[in-house]
Amino acid sequence: MTILLAVPRGFCAGVDRAVQIVELALEKYGSPVYVRHEIVHNRYVVESLRDKGAIFVEELDEIPDTDAPVVFSAHGVPKSVPENATKRKIFFLDATCPLVSKVHMEAERHHRQGLEIVLIGHAGHPEVIGTMGQLPDGVVKLVESATQARTFEAKDPEKLAYITQTTLSIDDTKEIVDILRERFPAILSPHKEDICYATTNRQVSVKNIAPRCDRLIVVGAPNSSNSQRLVEVAQRAGCKHATLLQRAEEIDWSDYQDINTIGVTAGASAPEVLVDEIIAAFGERFETRVEAVSTADENVSFKLPRELLGSS
Repeated sequence: MTILLAVPRGFCAGVDRAVQIVELALEKYGSPVYVRHEIVHNRYVVESLRDKGAIFVEELDEIPDTDAPVVFSAHGVPKSVPENATKRKIFFLDATCPLVSKVHMEAERHHRQGLEIVLIGHAGHPEVIGTMGQLPDGVVKLVESATQARTFEAKDPEKLAYITQTTLSIDDTKEIVDILRERFPAILSPHKEDICYATTNRQVSVKNIAPRCDRLIVVGAPNSSNSQRLVEVAQRAGCKHATLLQRAEEIDWSDYQDINTIGVTAGASAPEVLVDEIIAAFGERFETRVEAVSTADENVSFKLPRELLGSS
């Protein structure tokens, strides 16, 4: 059995930074460190940090009055969250991915310019909630599909801009953007694509290997948008039997009998240890050959909060 290993895959710079923030906060301040929402969408990562002393909550009101630090997740939060934290004199560390923060700043700039804002994204996703929450209710209009793009009514077609969630399907987003541009030629687009480099690179990598695979595994969590998009991309690119798995224990081995080639990749919030675990599981049952297939080199890194730098 040949295992085609997509490169790049797994942790992106934003996820790596967010996890480091929690780990460094635990080292510097000790346990507990509170984390609002899952720091990233991966159960293994969350449980590993919980074992080290992190306490995960969904809202600030679940946190007692405390001197312990609170970390905001990589997905970003509505402005009301740090405002409430400040009112309660909570010490917080913001692990929002800088590429998500870029989208927040775009939204605020468009609003200052008097533009109506369309956000392309998935309702209910923490990143979308955070982005829409940068501005007053009703200012940002959510468009989730090509169908909605065709029926969206602008207040003024000459005063319109769009932004996007960072973890979307490149192809789906292009379809939506093309429709909006056709209907509203004056619509302003981001200076640089909002879909992040890691999402783009992982989708391109999957497109490259999918046609060669009998089956393809995406390592990631069901609530991870970028991981779900990788499954869809693989299926569209020629591998109908693409599936999302969190751990090797979820593999249905009956699906992999008489298979010549499988593909393996990982969403941006899935650590490499889980990929290694799945490859090892196949190695225990089959004679395997692993072939890394690279489509891009990544050397992106983001600065850590200054509060965590230096001596403890």
